[in-house]
Order: sequence, then C-alpha cells, then structure tokens
Amino acid sequence: MKERDMTVEEAFELLDSVVEKLEDRETTLEESFALYQRGMELLKLCNGKIDTVEKKMMQVNQDGELEEF
Repeated sequence: MKERDMTVEEAFELLDSVVEKLEDRETTLEESFALYQRGMELLKLCNGKIDTVEKKMMQVNQDGELEEF
C-alpha cells in the first residue's frame, strides 16, 4: 500500500508504533532519529488528510463567505 493511499486511522496506528519504539530504552540514537523522521512524515500525512476533509466540509454562503456544511 502506498503511503498516500493510507487512511488516517492506519497512519495513526503506525504513529503509535513509532512512539512505542521511541519510548523503548533499547532503541539506539540513530534509530530514534529515523523513527522521529518517520513520525513527522506520518503527522504531515494525517494533517493533510484532515485538512482536506475540513475543506470539503465548508461551503460558500450567499455573501461569499465560508461556512460549515
């Protein structure tokens, strides 16, 4: 599965596993940096998907202003 096809729920699950690994005292510093980067990528993915949904939930009213759908 490509990352862009991942659902928000799937991304959050992966993010949870990244956090668990970061909390593990056995994780090396190099691994921690790689995990941190992966976590940031997953957060960016989640934020993008949530922003897309929020934009779809808005509509323009008669005055040309955005309002919730």
